[in-house]
Amino acid sequence: MKITRLETILVQPRWLFLKMHTDTGLIGYGEPVVEGRAHTVQQAVAECEEYLLGKDPRRIEHHWQAIYRHAFYRGGPVLTSALSGIEQAMWDILGKSLGVPVYQLLGGACRDRIRMYAHCGGNTPEEAAASARARVAEGYTALKTGVGRSPARIIESPGFVQGCADRFAAMREAVGMEVDIAIDFHGQISPALAVRLARALEPYHPMFIEEPCLPQNVDAMVTVARSTSIPIATGERLFTKWGFREVLEKQAAVVVQPDLCHAGGILECKKIAAMAECYYAAVAPHNPLGPISLAACLQLDACIPNFLVQEQVNLGNGYLKEPFRLVDGYIELPTGPGLGIELDDEAVAAKTWHQWKNPQLYHADGSVADW
Repeated sequence: MKITRLETILVQPRWLFLKMHTDTGLIGYGEPVVEGRAHTVQQAVAECEEYLLGKDPRRIEHHWQAIYRHAFYRGGPVLTSALSGIEQAMWDILGKSLGVPVYQLLGGACRDRIRMYAHCGGNTPEEAAASARARVAEGYTALKTGVGRSPARIIESPGFVQGCADRFAAMREAVGMEVDIAIDFHGQISPALAVRLARALEPYHPMFIEEPCLPQNVDAMVTVARSTSIPIATGERLFTKWGFREVLEKQAAVVVQPDLCHAGGILECKKIAAMAECYYAAVAPHNPLGPISLAACLQLDACIPNFLVQEQVNLGNGYLKEPFRLVDGYIELPTGPGLGIELDDEAVAAKTWHQWKNPQLYHADGSVADW
């Protein structure tokens, strides 16, 4: 079997899909994208095509090593995202060629169904509570929200802290104690403010705090983690197993969130999960992307023992021939070969092309704020 073409498709709202074509007629799907840099990653995939053409797509680890190491300047969001989507497509082809799901090739299933969480929002406590109730009514037993008002200054007013706590308290009251609610600080919060916010949120038992501060200074995250009983999560902006090493060694987080479209793909994230298992850390893959990304995540979720919960923003409606179905907050274990999905090409064709860019935020004094 040989790779004959890499076809990339810009898909609304902000995604990039990959079709890896072979001389046997099998097509593998992947989702290589950096949010706001889809065109850049598209070009990176095209640059990998010269190496891959004529190669056997089933030599997944070998091709991963070649693309990653022969670049000389290793890692970073663009290269590893391009590589991630390529790797997903190779696993899809391998699974399809053997007639089995990818997770069967990675040790088999550790569970029968996969717990999902949904995003909810609202600027006021009343709006946040209504959003949380609506998501629970859809069947979710786990939710994630944000801080609320943003951007935050390095040190914020008592009103900011209390407003965040009031908003979360309203959500907790709305859905009760049996629904898990995580909160994402999105790296917008300074370590000192994160400590103060965590203290205010502790009475309402968040499932975890995601990215309490930016991830580049691991010791700063350690300071936050040791100041609170709330579990700390991070990982969406870390790449490959090497990016997660220090976080785990210093126990800066007990929930790691590799993004299968950024961190290196399915097998690389399985390696990250194995590293996390040594530190008794859980895995909650990051996924604010499309249905191919979700399909890849579900394959990983199925076969790692320390899986916690799966993020998603789209179950495939309007993109897949058979979208995923939520039942009591879970998706049943996929059974189709490879990634277990088929794109609805006609529906996708109606959503091609976008130029989505990251929001640009500024503080009240005009200085640049983190997004």
